[in-house]
Amino acid sequence: MKPPYEITQTILKLITSISEKIGEVNANYLNKQSPTLRKQNKIKTIHSSLQIEGNTLSQEQITALIENKRVIGPEKDVTEVLNAIKVYENLESFKATDEKSFLYAHQIMMKGLIANPGKYRNKSVGIVKGLELAHVAPPFENVPFLMKDLFTYLKKSDEIVLIKSCVFHYEMEFIHPFLDGNGRIGRLWQTIILMEKYPVFEFLPFETLINKTQKEYYESLALSDKAGNSTVFIEYMLHVIDQSLGELLNFKNRTLREMDRIEYFLKISSNQFTRKDYMNTFKDISTATASRDLKKAAELNLITKQGKDNQTVYNINSYSS
Repeated sequence: MKPPYEITQTILKLITSISEKIGEVNANYLNKQSPTLRKQNKIKTIHSSLQIEGNTLSQEQITALIENKRVIGPEKDVTEVLNAIKVYENLESFKATDEKSFLYAHQIMMKGLIANPGKYRNKSVGIVKGLELAHVAPPFENVPFLMKDLFTYLKKSDEIVLIKSCVFHYEMEFIHPFLDGNGRIGRLWQTIILMEKYPVFEFLPFETLINKTQKEYYESLALSDKAGNSTVFIEYMLHVIDQSLGELLNFKNRTLREMDRIEYFLKISSNQFTRKDYMNTFKDISTATASRDLKKAAELNLITKQGKDNQTVYNINSYSS
């Protein structure tokens, strides 16, 4: 059965805006981000998703754990981060429409944090906000059937992926299939659903914006509960995705350091290029800055220079890309 929601004018406008931005991202080769930027975005995503759940570790501490360094902090918080690192470093191994893959992701994410991770709950639960009971989840006996229906919708519906990802996220939160970890797995699975259609979502930290707008996030869930459909939540999530893509496109306009520019350019360039090609990518730098960058890249043996003056071309050394 198809989950209930309406396609509003707001949703249609956001879908159009997101689609245009995804096209611009692909046209600018931003989906071939440098390893440095990918790592930064992974750290932001893990930090934001876990901070929503009350994790106290900083981005610096998460960076240290990714680099296999020791970190002093609450054992539970460290375990949460280590589990999340393992999941986010293997995103491509999960299949969006596979329920077993979904359960396995929860097993990794919640290992050492709850009993029986990767298993649906075996008791009824309610969500309390402050002193009020905000949401009573469906009876635990219904969870396997409800989740099976949700995965059937994901596999068979002709709805566009952007909407399906939001519907899945909301419906999963409503069903509340696990005793703990529902929020983080819901946000993760929306990323995986989107990633299979649009690779840019592998390193788009839209969870950072969810973290910044937590009040609106929970309000949209509550309003959708009250309305009996996910329309409000779909509008909220599409707005978050649209904003996140906008911030990603601003990457070209931000101030980059020398090595940021070099590393990024080597990932998107053809094997042979000129200084003019380099400056066309970074339109705000001077000729002198471009020359210094290319000299540095040559000193690091990342590129090889050929010719003189306006006849100069550069070749990317094969092992640097």
